[in-house]
Amino acid sequence: MSADLEGRYRRVLRLLPGWYREQWEQDMVAAFLDSWLTGDPEADEYICKAAGPGWREVASVAVLAVRLYLGGAGTPRRYAWGQAVRRAVLAVVLVHAALGLVALVPAAWVRGVLGLPPLPANLVNATPRGVWPAVFYVVSVAWIVVFVGLVFGRYRTARALAALTIVPSLVVMLQAPFTGVGPALPLFGPWAAWVLLSLVPVLAMVAFHRGAPTGPARPWLLALPAGYLLVFFPLLALQATGNSAWVPDFSGLCCILAALACLAHTPRAWSRQGAGSGVWSLTLILLAATAGVYRIISIADYLNDPHLIKVGLAELLILVAAVALVAPDAARTQAATPAPPAHPHTTAA
Repeated sequence: MSADLEGRYRRVLRLLPGWYREQWEQDMVAAFLDSWLTGDPEADEYICKAAGPGWREVASVAVLAVRLYLGGAGTPRRYAWGQAVRRAVLAVVLVHAALGLVALVPAAWVRGVLGLPPLPANLVNATPRGVWPAVFYVVSVAWIVVFVGLVFGRYRTARALAALTIVPSLVVMLQAPFTGVGPALPLFGPWAAWVLLSLVPVLAMVAFHRGAPTGPARPWLLALPAGYLLVFFPLLALQATGNSAWVPDFSGLCCILAALACLAHTPRAWSRQGAGSGVWSLTLILLAATAGVYRIISIADYLNDPHLIKVGLAELLILVAAVALVAPDAARTQAATPAPPAHPHTTAA
């Protein structure tokens, strides 16, 4: 009598990973059926034809599936993509936060807050002008707050603020066809950068949930000033000295940073020593894939400049070669033996 209702619930449970269903599907189906059946044959016959699954039950299973695929507590090592996604998102948000410092430090320098000599004129002219400067600085600060929030486990606040933070750049790009003014500010566009480096990471923040394992905060916090001083400050120095030709475009810089990160991780990946080596390899592959797609799209901006096209292709080749060094370690992580599955966290269990 309950076969129809049971079949509908089993179809919903197909959202869950196979290893999880093998362990818990029977218990979950029984719990779902118990929530509906009354023991009255006539009532149960009608219920089995017309009832469930309700949208809340489907939503609870979907949320559980996302958490399991994204590596919640107790998930098998072969589902290490969840931890890799979280680290990749943190790395992208770190870049946004460092770019926020790139915007805020010159502004503070110009106003004499830092007590330093006058800023070179070419850097002063690079600070935002027009109707958007206030929003520009607010966005810069917001990305830093989002980064700190993710590091310290304030996931809901960070996700909500990140979703708001990417809206101004979207508004700028949507109004550009009507105003004739494109997204000239570093954090505002173009479309490829917004989709790959803003929208996708914000959507991927679903991987930050209560069941996600937390990592040490100190290395990430130190990475923010280190990234600014070691990457963006030298680029600003080159620009200040008139050597802007040596400064790569942003997509090229992403490729270079991802390739250097892969090269730095290669000894650890090859030795297979240290916890989390494979997860970091997966993380670097995600970051390299994002940087590579961005580089490929942005090459279209240089169709009239064969030299810059060659430079972009060279950056891609270097990136691919660097990724090849860590790919075997990532593959080994995916093939690792699963750990015992966790107890179901769905509300129906």
